[in-house]
Amino acid sequence: MEKPQTYINDLTDTDYEIALATEHLKVFYGGKEALHDVSLRFPRYQISALIGPSGSGKSTYLRSLNRMNDTVNGARVTGRIIYRDLNVNDNQVDVFELRKHIGMVFQRPNPFNKSIYDNITFALRRHGQHNKKYLDQVVETTLKQAALWDQVKDDLYQSALALSGGQQQRLCIARAIAMQPDILLMDEPTSALDPISTAQVEETMLALKEKYTIIVVTHNMQQASRVSDYTAFFNQGHAIEYDATKRIFTNPHMQATEAYVSGHFG
Repeated sequence: MEKPQTYINDLTDTDYEIALATEHLKVFYGGKEALHDVSLRFPRYQISALIGPSGSGKSTYLRSLNRMNDTVNGARVTGRIIYRDLNVNDNQVDVFELRKHIGMVFQRPNPFNKSIYDNITFALRRHGQHNKKYLDQVVETTLKQAALWDQVKDDLYQSALALSGGQQQRLCIARAIAMQPDILLMDEPTSALDPISTAQVEETMLALKEKYTIIVVTHNMQQASRVSDYTAFFNQGHAIEYDATKRIFTNPHMQATEAYVSGHFG
């Protein structure tokens, strides 16, 4: 397949520090190349959205950023993923250590079958943190950051499975930031939620970008336009366009991008 025309803003015209970047990233599933030569740079303390039709490669790309594709049988990832001047796609990198710094929230809420408190402290305890005062503070802080504290502060030792879908997703966000990552990856975090819960998660994302760099995959273009600062449009495994969200939605460079955001794609 011939490489399509693309427009990628490399952010050299901004003062943003780059939190994460990929250089010529490719993903293969068996003999199939699912992601083609993607080079993007993500600014720190900003929200970047990845949009595109189903099967376009956006989730495959996102899952590469903290090596989640390592768990997929037959998957092979080539190219460089630059975080703190290191290529974290190198085989020598400790993947478990990497995921402390690059956390992830998945499409469907997936709380553990444990209490709210234990959901948030589970990973910390696994890494040897048993100071009750510290754990209590992390629980309170992360639940406040996820806009959930006031709703659950009297039920911390109740099962997380008793929460509503939207509350469970915000708990999963709190659980992800309990490890104090630099970067938070979110794979369609509101696709299973109702409009009210979706709005609450979006408000949480906007608040979190003060302390975290967020990269989110979304099928919801209104969501991308509401919450993100930068947007990448993917199609058929290619990053077609990456630019400030306002330009993507009002004056994109690529005709394919314009067709997609205007609903005339396909």
